[in-house]
Amino acid sequence: MNDLERLVAIEDIKQLKARYYRFLDTKQWDDFEAVFTEDAVMDMRNPDRIINTEEGIYRGNQVIRQFAERALGNGTSTDRAFLPEITITSATEAHGIWAQEDKLTWPPGNINTALEGFGYEHERYEKVDGAWRIKSTRLARVAVKVTRA
Repeated sequence: MNDLERLVAIEDIKQLKARYYRFLDTKQWDDFEAVFTEDAVMDMRNPDRIINTEEGIYRGNQVIRQFAERALGNGTSTDRAFLPEITITSATEAHGIWAQEDKLTWPPGNINTALEGFGYEHERYEKVDGAWRIKSTRLARVAVKVTRA
């Protein structure tokens, strides 16, 4: 890859991440599912995870979507990713680390009523049919505040 191709790939991955969070926060589940490769893996095994009755590893874009729908439920989320460190390793593979912040609230009657977290997302990307997709993502929290009902 030349420098221009590398910079275009990095920008494409930034756009992918922006869509990921926009689709999650606006509950556009079909579009959310489509940002992942079919065999994607999401690792949410952190001590203060939203659904702590599950293992925390989700395999496949449909399973990831189902997890996100269950976790958010009737709640509201505002997510942000920033300060990306993206490395292009080939024309079809890349990895990155993003600082992230999420704020979630649920109506009364839910197990959790609010969560505010800060951490880093470690991701791998794959270019499939000319478009970058998330191949794997792992959330590593450094701070979290959970309010329980």
